[in-house]
Amino acid sequence: MKTIYITIALMISSIISLNAQDRKNKATVGVKGGYNVSSVSFDGTSETAKLHGFHIGVYGESYFGKYFSIQPEIIYSQQGYKIIDENGTYTQKLDYINVPLMLKLYPVKSFFIEAGPQIGFSISHKETFDSGFILYDTSDEFEPSNFDWGVNLGAGFKSDGGISLGARYHVGQNDIYDQDKPKNRVWQLYVGLEF
Repeated sequence: MKTIYITIALMISSIISLNAQDRKNKATVGVKGGYNVSSVSFDGTSETAKLHGFHIGVYGESYFGKYFSIQPEIIYSQQGYKIIDENGTYTQKLDYINVPLMLKLYPVKSFFIEAGPQIGFSISHKETFDSGFILYDTSDEFEPSNFDWGVNLGAGFKSDGGISLGARYHVGQNDIYDQDKPKNRVWQLYVGLEF
């Protein structure tokens, strides 16, 4: 197994050596936004139905060395989940202000891999229940935790003109509620534009 890891590390090092691009001491700012597909994992064993939304925000990217950058962001993100059963569909919408801090690796000129932590602050929530005949706000309000944190993993492409296209997956680590250990799971597809 160690041989496999060493081989992969050598291959990545070779690619980086062959495709060096000097971005040293460069910093940029931009806006980004895109599409969310979110759900919640309960007890680490089951996952809810998906809820669709969007995210939008600002970022700054600072390069250090030839291949690495660090990218802090402030993002408004629509998240949540659905639970569908024979009685109807329960929907929980959760809005967050998320603050990711991404470390990005550019193994080739326009392709990047990113990973990093994220903290989030819940700013609003709304529950609805659709029984098939009636759509109404539920009388049961589930008050989510005001704080969320987790890890992001992603990859994408960035043009010389500063346009980025990427995909990212957020794995929440904090319980949204006190029962059943529900944690956020969010797929994001995004477009970024540097100034």
